[in-house]
Amino acid sequence: MFRLAGIVVIGVLAVSVAQGHFPYIVPDEKGTTAQVVFSDDLKPDPNVNIEKLAATKLTLRDVTGKEMPLEWKKADHWYSIELPGSGTRVVYGRTDYGVLQKGDAKPFLLIYFPKAVVGSATAKEATIGEKLPLEVVAVKTAGKVKFQVLALGKPVADSEVTVILPDSGKKAVKTDKEGLTPEFDNPGRYAVTAKLVEARGGEHAGKRFEEVRNYATLVCDVNR
Repeated sequence: MFRLAGIVVIGVLAVSVAQGHFPYIVPDEKGTTAQVVFSDDLKPDPNVNIEKLAATKLTLRDVTGKEMPLEWKKADHWYSIELPGSGTRVVYGRTDYGVLQKGDAKPFLLIYFPKAVVGSATAKEATIGEKLPLEVVAVKTAGKVKFQVLALGKPVADSEVTVILPDSGKKAVKTDKEGLTPEFDNPGRYAVTAKLVEARGGEHAGKRFEEVRNYATLVCDVNR
């Protein structure tokens, strides 16, 4: 384990494809609207109650750095949001999902940090930075792309990362000491999920927890 900003972080050595459902912000082709889904891929899952994400707060950051809160409309199995502006924009948010416990395991607080980039995935404007407890950013390298996991703007080593590839396949990887994944060379839409576990306890909504499990997601389009 290591310490980050006074927080003890547990490094997990085993790497496996992330199981379960995660919130993804999925922009349309024109970048004018997006769907927020709770799924194991980028398609709405009709078997999952989308209202589990009802507490999510979303923000849009435009190319000038100006931020504005976003409102959404509920559909059958997703939430719909309008994406004002043009150029590179970032939509990001936070979902305090709640305290969960599986069997006799320790109770944990589950928090999601969904994010999507409309426009240039590797632009400097696409990184939120120190204000986000967990974030995934795209880094361009000689026509290829890597993904970097950041906690409060600092690289996270040994983070478990699952990448949904442009062909819809999934690949499980780990970040290196710079918080970077291996390179990917196919253009298209990527969805990335990164995990960070904090060894700290507390109370949320009247329930005690013994650790915090954070998951950040990123949806972006990568061109050569």
